[in-house]
Amino acid sequence: MSSRSSLEGRTAVVTGAGAGLGRSEALALAADGANVVVNDMGPGAEEVVTEIRDLGGTAVAVTGDVGDWSMGDRLVRTAVERFGSLDVLVNNAGVLRDRMLFNLSEPDWDDVVHVHLKGHAAVSRAAAAHWRAASKTAGGPVYGRVVNTASEAFLFGAPGQPNYSAAKAGIVALTLATAQGLARYGVRANAICPRARTGMTADAFATDAAEDGAGDGLDPLAPERVGTFVSYLASPASDGISGQVFVVYGDMVALLAPPTVERKFTAADGAFSTEEFESQLGAYFADRDPHQTFAAYDIARLDPSFDTMETNR
Repeated sequence: MSSRSSLEGRTAVVTGAGAGLGRSEALALAADGANVVVNDMGPGAEEVVTEIRDLGGTAVAVTGDVGDWSMGDRLVRTAVERFGSLDVLVNNAGVLRDRMLFNLSEPDWDDVVHVHLKGHAAVSRAAAAHWRAASKTAGGPVYGRVVNTASEAFLFGAPGQPNYSAAKAGIVALTLATAQGLARYGVRANAICPRARTGMTADAFATDAAEDGAGDGLDPLAPERVGTFVSYLASPASDGISGQVFVVYGDMVALLAPPTVERKFTAADGAFSTEEFESQLGAYFADRDPHQTFAAYDIARLDPSFDTMETNR
C-alpha cells in the first residue's frame, strides 16, 4: 500500500456500521490502517469491533441513534479521547419505510428523514465544529474527510420511496454545503450512490449469484467493492476530490455531472403573461417524451443488468 492510500494513524467514524455496507466500509478502513469508531443501534457494532480486532485492527463501538443530535458530539468525542484525532467521517446509517405517497404516514416520513438526513447532519455538524477548532489551533488546514451516502433514488424520485428519495436529495445538498463550507479548514466531502447487496436491499436485488463480476468470483453487488472506494476517498490520495457525487458498484465508479440548463425562456416585454407562457413553454413541451423530466433516467443505462428504478441504496 502506498503512503498516499494508507490510513495509518488516522481515525474514522462510521455510522450504521453494524452490518451490510457500513460493516464493509469499517472493515476496509481498518484494513488500510485506520482506527475505527463503529456506530450502530444494536449488538452489531460490538460484533464488527470484534471482527476488526481479530484482523489486527483497532476499533471501539458506540451504540445509539445518529438522529439524536447529541450522538454526533459523542462520536467525535470518542474518536478524540480514544485515538487522539478525528480524520474521517463516513455517514452511512439508514432505514427504509417504503410507501407510495398516498400511503405515507407521518412516522414513515419522520423515521427516514430522522435517520438519513438528520443523522448525516448531526454527525457532520459535530465533526465540522471539531475540524474548525483544530484548524484554528493549528493555524492552517487540517486533515478531514467526509463520505456521505446518497442513493440513485434521489436522481429518479423512486415512486415507492418519496421519503427516502427526499432524504437522499437532502444529503447531496448537505454534501455540497459541507465541501464548500469546510474547504478552508482542509476538509474534503463527497457523496456516493452505492448499489450493494445487503439486508436493506434484499428486495431490490433478488439474485444471489456472482454473475457479471470482474472475473474474481466476487458478487458485482458485494458491499466490499463499495468499501474499497470509501477507503480511497478517506485517504490522502483523494485530496483533489471534493463536492462530487459518485455512483459506485461492481467494477465501476461513475462521476455524476451537475444539472444543466436545457432551455431559457425570456419574456418579450420584461414580464410574462399566462398567454406568453403557453406560447413559449406549451409549444416547447408539446409531444415531449413523458420520461424526459428532471429525473436522470440515463443513469439507468450505466448497467442494463440492474433495474436502477428499483434500487434502494
